[in-house]
Amino acid sequence: MIINITSLSHPGVEIFSTLTEAQLRSRLEPEKGIFIAESPKVIRVALQAGYKPLALLCENRHIQGDAEDIIQQCGDIPVYTGDRDLLASLTGYTLTRGVLCAMRRPQPPTVQEVCQGASRIVVIDGVVDTTNIGAIFRSAAALGIDAVLLTTNSCDPLNRRSVRVSMGSVFLVPWTWIDAPLTSLHDLGFKTAAMALTNNSVSITDPRLINEPRLAIIMGTEGDGLPHATIAEADYVVRIPMSHQVDSLNVAAASAVALWQLKRRE
Repeated sequence: MIINITSLSHPGVEIFSTLTEAQLRSRLEPEKGIFIAESPKVIRVALQAGYKPLALLCENRHIQGDAEDIIQQCGDIPVYTGDRDLLASLTGYTLTRGVLCAMRRPQPPTVQEVCQGASRIVVIDGVVDTTNIGAIFRSAAALGIDAVLLTTNSCDPLNRRSVRVSMGSVFLVPWTWIDAPLTSLHDLGFKTAAMALTNNSVSITDPRLINEPRLAIIMGTEGDGLPHATIAEADYVVRIPMSHQVDSLNVAAASAVALWQLKRRE
């Protein structure tokens, strides 16, 4: 259903123009939660992964162009459209290649469901930068990680920027929130490997790590790293060897190195 708009105050457009990430997420009523996917490529990945579209916003020229196949896949949902000057007044819109899609948030699975059959998972502990979240998910998907768990003080993977940075990888890797102590992963058969630079850290090349049948790789926040308790309770504390007096990598870069090195070898 194509709807031409002349103002971003048009009823229904507020999900794209005025609602904050917190309002879209709707923590108190998760079944009503919404997220925004940007760009045709990312929207296609979400649709293929089974996410439910609620509304589209795109420039007029994309209705018969980049968005044509997306509109066909989405069925009878509102497709709000207008000229480029109007839509460019929406913050960040010019970065999206002309197409936005509001989609329903699915009910998060349980930790047990996400980890069933997994041999390698990554745990994101307290990472709050949306760009880093998206980058970690992209590495996890590309490097064959089976699942992602996030502590509840981490950034939302379905944040608009996280989705964009991940290039849709947040739709490809099973993930959920974990609010229990990370030691609870032992009950699911995982050994934990905390990525941290301490006097007792083992090298990421330690063969014991690769040989673990089930391993949870814990990545910490950008500034302070992992909490002391998490490090103390981990089965392994793991470091990436550094050169030229560099002491550490950004968490996004470190995750790519760690996930590649610690992935399960067949």
